[in-house]
Amino acid sequence: MNEFKIDLKLVRERAREHMAEGAVTASYVANRALVIKVLNEVLATEIVCNLRYKNHHYMAKGLHGMPVAAEFLTHANEEQVHVDLVAARIAQLGGVPNFDPNGLHSRSHAEYKEGKDLEEMIRENLVAERVAISTYAEMVQWLGHDDPTTRRMMEGLLATEEEHADDLANMLYRSGR
Repeated sequence: MNEFKIDLKLVRERAREHMAEGAVTASYVANRALVIKVLNEVLATEIVCNLRYKNHHYMAKGLHGMPVAAEFLTHANEEQVHVDLVAARIAQLGGVPNFDPNGLHSRSHAEYKEGKDLEEMIRENLVAERVAISTYAEMVQWLGHDDPTTRRMMEGLLATEEEHADDLANMLYRSGR
């Protein structure tokens, strides 16, 4: 590793330029408009997942309904945290978080499927988590070193989605299916 050198005078001068850009400085090299577009797709995905989990929480019935409903609510709340993180990052990058319900389905990577029974609800949530895992992992690679802050956020979301998928797969396994 080479010695760390930085021209503080230049950094300080650049910090005074374009101050309305907030956290986005000259060192940001990603295509900001494209990152915002992709993050709005993530936002839509997280909103759809939150809504699906909420529906499943209230509709879970049967012998194992109560503990599964509780797990669905936990997941819904974690998806809501993701919604807020992604919306905040979009705004931080100078974009507008798209909460418009019109087109939500087409912007989302995940589908909204209600499920007719507990097993189908678990399966639909597992499919959605697996879709999020695949697309978020690709986004992490795509962001690379161009936007480390967004990449780290996406890595955190990815880790949570992997935990959700593991929880759901365990529910199916425990139920013998």
